[in-house]
Amino acid sequence: MRGLFVGLATLDLVQRVRRRPGVDEKVVAQCSDLAAGGPAAAAAVTFRALGGHAMLLSALGPGPIGRLVKDDLNGAGVQIADAWAGGADLSVSAITVLDGTGERSVVSRNAEDIVVAVPADLPVLMRNTDIVLIDGHHPQLAVATARAAKDAGIPVVLDCGSTKAVYDELVPLADAVVCSSTFSGLPGEFDTVATALVAAGARLVAMTAGAAPVRWRTRDATGVVEVPAVDVRDTLGAGDVLHGAYAFARAQGVTDPLRSLNFGVAVASLRVQHAGPRSWLKDPRLHGLIVHPQT
Repeated sequence: MRGLFVGLATLDLVQRVRRRPGVDEKVVAQCSDLAAGGPAAAAAVTFRALGGHAMLLSALGPGPIGRLVKDDLNGAGVQIADAWAGGADLSVSAITVLDGTGERSVVSRNAEDIVVAVPADLPVLMRNTDIVLIDGHHPQLAVATARAAKDAGIPVVLDCGSTKAVYDELVPLADAVVCSSTFSGLPGEFDTVATALVAAGARLVAMTAGAAPVRWRTRDATGVVEVPAVDVRDTLGAGDVLHGAYAFARAQGVTDPLRSLNFGVAVASLRVQHAGPRSWLKDPRLHGLIVHPQT
């Protein structure tokens, strides 16, 4: 199975603390991690960990931060197609994770000030691809890839983490739109948001809400996926992990929303039980999920 992941990559500097510092206050972190992050990048790492072939199409650039991110992603088995064409170096995300709850706070420039160019060999990059996931960052890349995938009959998963103008172009090209409960600015308004997105062309809309159930809607059906109660250590990237796992299930041909979203929830629930961005990948329970992805 081959997945193409299009969007943001950052360098995540993660500090785990017992409490958040106040104004003009310093606190000592319990531990620190440095790893590649960003919605598309984290989803690609997940897809690869589950056994798929993952390629990230993003803008990393030649600078020292971009090189660190490339090395980390290559170490995780993710291939890179770099669309950087100028501008700023890759962004560093400053992340604080609260030890007692696993809640995270993020400050990042995202893809601001980075210039991208759509690769001339985009059709080659997409050859034999089973699934495309797009996070909406780098809009020029996002739209070009979504259109090419649509023309090639490749399913597109759209990760809607926060409202972006480019979604008006992307939603009609998407097979599945997976968003958070804060996506619309109207927390809890699932029916309104889902109805509008389905009317705009999405075949499936799913909305995550942390530990609350995942709600989904198609033109013909609606449903709910329960989220298991687990000991939450770290929520950083949990949604990105869900998206990557959902894409993996879809790449395997699982089109039933209940089954594919259940798989995504199961993998994300495993991730949040581990502190740090990569430690969950060593959990032996992950193998059981890979062996039985449709249960």
